Amino acid sequence: MAEAKSAKLIQWQLPMKRVLYGLIPAVIASIYFFGWRSLVILAIVNVTGFLTEFIFLRRGKEPVTSAVFVSNFILALSLPPTIPYWMAALGAVVGILFGKMAFGGFGKNVFNPAMVGRAFLYISFGGQLTASWANPFVGFPGGFARYGAVAADIIGQATPLSQLAKGVQTPWLQLILGNISGSMGETSAVLLILGGLYIVWKKAAAWQIVVGGFCGFLVAQTVFWLTGLSLAGNPLYALFAGSFIFGVFFVITEPVSASQATNPGRWIYGIFFGIVVVVIRSFSAWPAAVMFATLLANMFAPLLDYLIKQRRQKRKAT
Repeated sequence: MAEAKSAKLIQWQLPMKRVLYGLIPAVIASIYFFGWRSLVILAIVNVTGFLTEFIFLRRGKEPVTSAVFVSNFILALSLPPTIPYWMAALGAVVGILFGKMAFGGFGKNVFNPAMVGRAFLYISFGGQLTASWANPFVGFPGGFARYGAVAADIIGQATPLSQLAKGVQTPWLQLILGNISGSMGETSAVLLILGGLYIVWKKAAAWQIVVGGFCGFLVAQTVFWLTGLSLAGNPLYALFAGSFIFGVFFVITEPVSASQATNPGRWIYGIFFGIVVVVIRSFSAWPAAVMFATLLANMFAPLLDYLIKQRRQKRKAT
């Protein structure tokens, strides 16, 4: 039995497979809006991330867990469609190696590996991740008939979130459908919501974290908006303008790095994430609020679970 287990190359886990199923609509949208190049990026990130974990586990003859593909999908979909291939591969290596394997592998990582890889790319190659974006293809067949954005299509196009900071609003229909500039898998709100509801329904993501995240975001955004803060726009518009929907469903709910021990912990964790996203967007020069908010929330998740457990034990003792 032990030999059969060690010979297995990949250990597939049902919750992780369901998250991958939930991400399929976003993958299809990335191809439609930005061409087949986005699928190539996804493939490169998956191969590189898988090999990184495989090499690390080879000595112990342990199988690679399917969680690595979830991390790879999230990382790839959070990248701009024009990112160089080698850069996307480097992000996968850093994310899996330093965000996961350095902590001991699956089930032991403190931080979301995909966000570790993206944070490395964002800090090291900020120009490639934020300076220019590709115009999405529109109309049928869209990007299904194109490899990717060519030179004439690549412009210094601002994303809806950066436009919001300047007081310019993108049409609502574009925000909902996703034919806007942005990271290749984070633009279509309607498809992300459908995929997100699927993983919540299948219990691959804790609904308390998702609902808490939405509540924290909308309350904080509404307070800032009503007080007249210049960088805080309409709460509903702000909800659709960035990558928050992608983050609250697929990123912050990553089971290992999230607060999962108690329901109160899940609620607090989600609310904290939503509030921090709004604070970073409103007061910092960094548009990548979801990434930094996720890493901050990950940092406090173990302490949050510990404090809640300690409080419960004291109540039982009295």
